[in-house]
Amino acid sequence: MTNFEVYKKTLSFSLLKFAVDLFTMVVVAGCMAAGFFIMNTTTDKALIGLAIGLIIGIILSVLISIFITNRIRAAQIIMMTYGVVDGKIPDNAFSQGFKELHGRFGKITVFFIIEHAIKGIFRQIGRGLDKLGRAVGGDVGESVTSAINSAIQILIGYMCDCCMGWILYRKDVNGFKAGCEGAVIFFKHGKTLLRNIGRIFGMGFISFLVIGGAFFGIFYLIFMNFPDLFNTLASEIKEIGIRNDIEIKEFLTEPTTLRLFLCAIGGIVLWSSIHSVLIRPFILVGVLRNFMAAGLNDLPTESDFEELNNKSPKFQKLYNRI
Repeated sequence: MTNFEVYKKTLSFSLLKFAVDLFTMVVVAGCMAAGFFIMNTTTDKALIGLAIGLIIGIILSVLISIFITNRIRAAQIIMMTYGVVDGKIPDNAFSQGFKELHGRFGKITVFFIIEHAIKGIFRQIGRGLDKLGRAVGGDVGESVTSAINSAIQILIGYMCDCCMGWILYRKDVNGFKAGCEGAVIFFKHGKTLLRNIGRIFGMGFISFLVIGGAFFGIFYLIFMNFPDLFNTLASEIKEIGIRNDIEIKEFLTEPTTLRLFLCAIGGIVLWSSIHSVLIRPFILVGVLRNFMAAGLNDLPTESDFEELNNKSPKFQKLYNRI
């Protein structure tokens, strides 16, 4: 199966995840709106109500992610893995993906423990790469360091998804051992796995300009119909700064610039959601294909584990749990 065929066969998971993401955004927005209008009506402290609503919305979004979104993610990745390794995906891929998770709750739970450890391993490397930015120094050095960290975080996401595919595919292997194997595959075959890096960041940048820009414009047109809302918000932000002797950026206390700022935030949030649901999976299929091929053609050995043990204390902790 080609990458596009695998992507197309697993698109139903992406669409379901998109629907869940939209629902989550509506929940968060609803909580914020409710907090704003309730507090504005009863106490004239709308900003505090907005913050309370945001906190409640975030808590609900985390629960949705744990119990729904992560399950969709696992089902999609295992179907992608079968497509790139076995060259076939069942016609009923959507239902089959969730069936594959039955009786595998332990491995999925183990994966999320392992994912935290793997992120720690990658961050150790990231701290080493930060030296490049610090060596340059000044504002340019900070920009280099920030760019390196951002790139590492993106790559970590792809590698963690690949590790999930590896763990779920290795049905008869202890989950912690399979996780260690996944980490070894990346470090042993890093050059091979990163050959798609141009496409990862190139497609991400293009989608940001197109999708993010479009939603920025949509939000701007919508917000133009609610001038009083931004007048109230800007006024409350300014008042809080004066009352608490806090220096607040001028753009947050001016209704026009505050509106532009929130349009940008909304555009970025929706771009992130749409990109992760509809574009990122296509990129992931190619990265996953390379990852699985590298691992199956050169299965990690105990000597590989020992080598990585010496390089990363976090990997050693993970290995000790096998």
